[in-house]
This record gives sequence, C-alpha cells and structure tokens, in this order.
Amino acid sequence: MCNHHPPCPSAESPDREAASPVAYHPEQGWSLLCNGVLLFEDTGKLLPDGRIISPHRPASTVKATTA
Repeated sequence: MCNHHPPCPSAESPDREAASPVAYHPEQGWSLLCNGVLLFEDTGKLLPDGRIISPHRPASTVKATTA
C-alpha cells in the first residue's frame, strides 16, 4: 500500500504506528495509516487482516491519599 521511499513499516512490523497517515479524523478518534492500519485515539489498532490490537495506555498513576 505504501508508496513512500523508503517505505513505511508494514502492518506486521512492531513499529507499524510510524507509518504515514493517509486519513486523519480526530473528531471521530481514528487515523488510517498507509500500511492499512486503523489507529484509534485510545491506542487500539485494527490491522488490515482483521486482527485487533487492544489499547495499550499505561495504567493511571493517581496516588490515593489517606486521611
């Protein structure tokens, strides 16, 4: 799918998120990358073959306080 030189990382590559966006819709929370990956605002992904990669945001770091 990618016509860049050098080509963007493939959808199977660990650095797949480094591919160039071809469609960007922040109001809807998603971007389509040139390698066919749908990248969602919550860091989840949908690969071209239909596989889903769950969001990988870090857990909250809010400290609980005791009174």
